[in-house]
Amino acid sequence: MSSDSTPDPLDPTGTPIGFGQRMQLLRTRRGMTREVLAGLLGKSSSWVKQVEGGRLQMPKLDTILAIAEALRVRDLSELTGGRPVPGGLFIGPGHPRLAQVADAINSLPGLGRDRQAPSLEHLRARLAAAWQARHSAPDHREVIGALLPDLIRDAQLAARQADTAAERRAAQAVLAQAYALTQFFVSYQPDSSLLWRVAERGMIAAQESEDPHAIGVAAWLTTQAHRDSGSSHYDAAETVTREILDFLTPLLPDADGSVLAIAGALRFEAAYTAARRGQKAVAWSHWDQAGRMATRLPDGYYHPVTSFSRAIMGAHAVTVAVELHAGGESVRQAALADASAIPSRPRRARHRIEQARAYQLDGQPDVALATLEQAHAAAPETIRWNGYAKRIILEECEAVPVQRRRRAAELAVKVGLLAV
Repeated sequence: MSSDSTPDPLDPTGTPIGFGQRMQLLRTRRGMTREVLAGLLGKSSSWVKQVEGGRLQMPKLDTILAIAEALRVRDLSELTGGRPVPGGLFIGPGHPRLAQVADAINSLPGLGRDRQAPSLEHLRARLAAAWQARHSAPDHREVIGALLPDLIRDAQLAARQADTAAERRAAQAVLAQAYALTQFFVSYQPDSSLLWRVAERGMIAAQESEDPHAIGVAAWLTTQAHRDSGSSHYDAAETVTREILDFLTPLLPDADGSVLAIAGALRFEAAYTAARRGQKAVAWSHWDQAGRMATRLPDGYYHPVTSFSRAIMGAHAVTVAVELHAGGESVRQAALADASAIPSRPRRARHRIEQARAYQLDGQPDVALATLEQAHAAAPETIRWNGYAKRIILEECEAVPVQRRRRAAELAVKVGLLAV
């Protein structure tokens, strides 16, 4: 038995297992082959086999982080067995602009008045332009990554320099929106502590603003962070969603489109979490309530943060069906949803990925690959960072039919999973 053997926290017998056995257990529980995991890591299947068999010791931290990302492991102790990981070393490969964005998040604005903060009107205009760029650019992560460092620092400075209580609340609402945009950038990046820092700061700024829309957006993002952290966080996700909906509901009769939209988006998040739990009736009930909110929105309305709108409800239906593992229903909803009605390129690409999951679930891998090609055409950076898409592509790189295997390999090269 290797020196890194520790009791498996998921094994009631407390049987000591090593890192390689943990990796194999997590891989098989996700239904992933050695070849697929090797492709996600840029390693050979022989390397994976040797690690799992204990012939290679625990790899270096950057490789452990890559394994955790590939296996959707949020708590590293599931891989390491509770061995301490130095916080200062918790850095893995990510987007080239991640370090610059992280510096802006981690640094505090000047405590003095060495420079004057931009006006709130100016910051709001920059934020609106940044959201528009995110929705319209195929390389949206690169675009907003370039804008965020200065935007974060200026919004922080504006909140610090506000003179009156009303100005401070307005500045905090702007800062909360800057953090919301930041969370879109840092999601799926290999630094979960940074993601949570952004989510928590966004919620604090939103609460300080006392603005219902800002509070709703921060809660929407916090709900997603909890749910994506694994099943042990589903209760927390549901609690956040329920409490904010209880807060917003009395406001809805007289609410403007933005507040109504964030309430609808939160109602869908409740559907998403219920679907993850396998609660079919609950999930579709929440989806139906979200749909009724969408019908109250003006024609053509599209929420800039959540994408909530009438047009998005078809895409949401696909996600619910896929998360419920209902292959036939997933395909039926995929056929009904109109992707062209979604104006945001990254959100349209995300929808195409969900459609691909539906076709893969229904045993239609050729259609799934074709749909992923559409996702890549809409927003290459979305598919490049999406684990579901990468898994489908790599699985089909092992397909028996030669034509499908070649098609998957070509897409894998475009996405950056395979070298030319």
